Amino acid sequence: MPGDVIAGAAAANDIRPRTAGLAGASVLLYWAGMAANDWADRDIDVKERPERPIPSGRIPAAAALALAAGLTGAAVVGAGLAGGRKALNIAVPLAATVWAYDLGARHPGVMAACRALNVLLGASGGDLKRAVWPAATVFAHTYTVTVLSGSEVDGATARLPKRTLAGTAAVAAAAGGTPVSAGLAGWYALQYGRPQLDAAREPSAANIRKSVGAGILNLPALQGALIARAGAPLLGLAVAAAAPFARRLARKVSPT
Repeated sequence: MPGDVIAGAAAANDIRPRTAGLAGASVLLYWAGMAANDWADRDIDVKERPERPIPSGRIPAAAALALAAGLTGAAVVGAGLAGGRKALNIAVPLAATVWAYDLGARHPGVMAACRALNVLLGASGGDLKRAVWPAATVFAHTYTVTVLSGSEVDGATARLPKRTLAGTAAVAAAAGGTPVSAGLAGWYALQYGRPQLDAAREPSAANIRKSVGAGILNLPALQGALIARAGAPLLGLAVAAAAPFARRLARKVSPT
């Protein structure tokens, strides 16, 4: 999540101490969305994913809802303290979009809009128009991941991963532009594209889940490419370095 905010700030030429506060608010809102998602899906998860915190009995449903609400409030307040009214103008609709998705608006475009707004949150103190390109690129990436996630349980036909793979190639091309950004975009395309290619050959639920996981865990590489494209190559490399760390961490804690 911080990579989205930094990408927006870099595009708007507005990387300042406030960016750290906005990134923190973004993380809080992401956590809120995860808790709200588990609360909203608690009845479905009893059948499909009984190992999750609420259906397994580890976390009461009411506690998950309270946590989601508390984190949302903290995120909005934090964004306001860090970035003032301009940040609130993005943070409030971002929070509303997160909850809309969790409570039933499960279209991939809604989830993708959350990530695009997150990029714009980072750019809220500068020229928002300059952040439209990275926001649209992150939107497209998130769309592919969310479309794939709809087939994590039952699998899909080969047509689905083929289409998302084409989308991944387009996203990688959009993130290039400089030697560093092109290299990071290529890394992103390889790491996310390879499991999708496997899924195209055998579109089982297991291969679809691997593709979804790769899309989530390699987002820092795409964010790094966008940051480098905006003129901050060293910062882009630093953000992209989170990708291999995230893959190791995901062996212990599920990213979803």
